[in-house]
Amino acid sequence: MPDITHMPNAASPATGRANDAAGVAPAIPRTVEDTGLPSLFLAQHVCRVFFHAGPQRLADLANRVRLTPGVLEPIVDFLRRERMCEVTSGSTGINLVYALTDLGRSRAEEYLRMCQYAGPAPVSLDAYAAQVHRQAVADLVITRDDMRAAFSGVVIRPEILDLFGAAMNSGRAIFVHGPSGSGKTFVAERLARLLTGSVYVPHAILVESQIIQVFDPLSHARVPAPAADAVALAHGRAADPRWVLCGRPAVVAGGELTLRMLDLQFDEGLRFYAAPPQLKANNGVFVIDDLGRQLVQAKDLMNRWIVPLDRRVDFLALHTGEKFMVPFDVTVIFCTNLTPAQLADDAFLRRLGYKIHLGALPEPEYRAVCRQVCASLGIPHSPPAIDYLIARLKSESRPLVACTPRDVLGQVRDHARYRGAALALTPELIDAAWNNYFVPGQGAATE
Repeated sequence: MPDITHMPNAASPATGRANDAAGVAPAIPRTVEDTGLPSLFLAQHVCRVFFHAGPQRLADLANRVRLTPGVLEPIVDFLRRERMCEVTSGSTGINLVYALTDLGRSRAEEYLRMCQYAGPAPVSLDAYAAQVHRQAVADLVITRDDMRAAFSGVVIRPEILDLFGAAMNSGRAIFVHGPSGSGKTFVAERLARLLTGSVYVPHAILVESQIIQVFDPLSHARVPAPAADAVALAHGRAADPRWVLCGRPAVVAGGELTLRMLDLQFDEGLRFYAAPPQLKANNGVFVIDDLGRQLVQAKDLMNRWIVPLDRRVDFLALHTGEKFMVPFDVTVIFCTNLTPAQLADDAFLRRLGYKIHLGALPEPEYRAVCRQVCASLGIPHSPPAIDYLIARLKSESRPLVACTPRDVLGQVRDHARYRGAALALTPELIDAAWNNYFVPGQGAATE
């Protein structure tokens, strides 16, 4: 399991209907006041950009900071009055080239010691909270047809599929438990793909003069430019370029997850923050896989989620000690081999919207999975060979979980290729795969 797995979702009309962010685009600020940012912060930020990028025309500066020339002009005029910035070339407004003076460079170095961030201007915390609410994941509508389309070709009992479908409409946490190999992660990843539509994600947020970088290319998939242009034309205006139009995010964390990772990550060298995974997952889904295998106690990890799951808000703290509230618009999917009672108390379990057990497959469904795996691997399907495999599983009291057909039959193919033998399900090849897959002395899997 990688440190943090991100499955950015591209916007698609195939499944799921919701308040697509295309209709709630953040407006372009026309004045400094419209940005929601202090003028002094903008002046310092512009100095940092000048320091890194060198002399700039106003249009070039606007492209880097993602604010209009009309917003930046009074900021640059202020810097000129303070003798921190000067015109170096050009004869008209659009051609004027601005650069820092010696005083400006000295001040910029001071600002860079406080914070190295010199990217697109951040948005205010209030603006971020309002945008998250406008494009809430809880407003998604997932239908039975959507679920069937998303799980087309997957062997899963209809009643279980319907339960997951209802859970996805609840906007609440989903607790998926069952034995290892029962398909919990596979199902969670399929569910994440149901979150269609687009959302606006800010490059960064400003909180108490501190910058928190939110947009992450690993977590957020940009919607292609033509779609973004179509949105702008349809609504008679473009969106505030400090925001990025993306597919709904899906973030997966596994056994490496710690409590510290759920806090703001402050970079001592750069002097600004990276958002924690649950903040990056806002308006999307956060899958916590292998719950119970983390270094931190599972109950401590679960207790961290009591307030966010109950109140739909999270509390974060700056390194200076200030705490602040952010929206928690996330469908959290917990996947674990342990039972709910082993991981949390009744108070927490009440806050979980759905507790869904994925166990061993009934024999007919297990055989159907075997047929699918044979077809995908190019192995001729042999009912007697599958009888032999199932008999071995039953003789050792091993459950018929969804992972063993692909794992065992995949090794059958590997052994056949190595030996130059015909690709077939023979007892000899099944035994060779079995003896490698199930380590001698390994206990039988249980539910």
